[in-house]
Amino acid sequence: MKRRAFITVLGGASLALSIAARAQQAERMRRIGVLMTAQESDPATQGWLAAFKRRLSELGWVEDINLRFMRRWAGADPERMRANVSEIVGLEPDVILAQNTPMVATLRKQTGSVPIVFVQVSDPVGDGFVATLAHPDGNMTGFTNTMSSLGGKWLELLHEAAPAMSHAGFLFNRATSPGGGSYYMEPFKSAAAAFGLTTELLEVPDENAIDTVIANFASANGGGIVAESDSFLLVHRDRLIAAMNRHRLPAIYSTKSFTSADGLLSYGVDPEEQWLAAAGYVDRILRGEKPSNLPVQQPTRFLLAVNLKTAKAIGVAIPSSLMVRADEVIE
Repeated sequence: MKRRAFITVLGGASLALSIAARAQQAERMRRIGVLMTAQESDPATQGWLAAFKRRLSELGWVEDINLRFMRRWAGADPERMRANVSEIVGLEPDVILAQNTPMVATLRKQTGSVPIVFVQVSDPVGDGFVATLAHPDGNMTGFTNTMSSLGGKWLELLHEAAPAMSHAGFLFNRATSPGGGSYYMEPFKSAAAAFGLTTELLEVPDENAIDTVIANFASANGGGIVAESDSFLLVHRDRLIAAMNRHRLPAIYSTKSFTSADGLLSYGVDPEEQWLAAAGYVDRILRGEKPSNLPVQQPTRFLLAVNLKTAKAIGVAIPSSLMVRADEVIE
């Protein structure tokens, strides 16, 4: 074979090998749509997402090597949620990770085929996301972050911290709250009756209503507030907590991201644990498992956090009975 012909053949072979290698790499590159209810600037959610990525990396899925993330942030805005969901579904990812109930509800309306793993969802059966927890029977599975009985547990802990309470408010946003606010309602009312407390439903339809609603409630002395597990309240927690503390209202929240931001008490799951577990489900789906074969998992551990600095500032003396049970104390 002549040298020029040999070089041509060799060059052609090399090109073919290069194309084949690129094709194999393209086949290995998977895409995950990440739909966040929170704001991109939210440090807590950024931390949870970082934990999710770190766990995926440990399982062999590395960003820009064999995995590509498509992230969208909604800031608890329903219009942005719908737009983000439509865009991500249209990109046809291999799997979608979705945060919170309203985001998953929006997804459910737009796709029944793309595999979905959800986190921080309260009532996936009641909201129609899955058939049962053990057998999801569809394209969704994931991790619940609470149970309805917490409506009573939150008030029990708040009453223990502030036994002089005479009335209790239940704070929620109807658009983003599980069951429009009804999910935790009966346990909350039952606990209030057991403690001899009157109750008031405190709906905050938008961010600007937070200050007014809390100020009106605080005008009658002796009140305390349960701020339920709600993505709207999580997104606007800084303004919410500032209003509570300004009016010296004892309040309890759903995760320690609130107590870390100067909230008085929190009781709920550690969201990072859910995001780490969600990486395991995403890994299994990327390797061929169907969401319908992966049971929805409920929390097995709840954390109690107390912010003593806030307690002192608003004049609440946290009893020792609560302190000894606290998983985290902020001083």
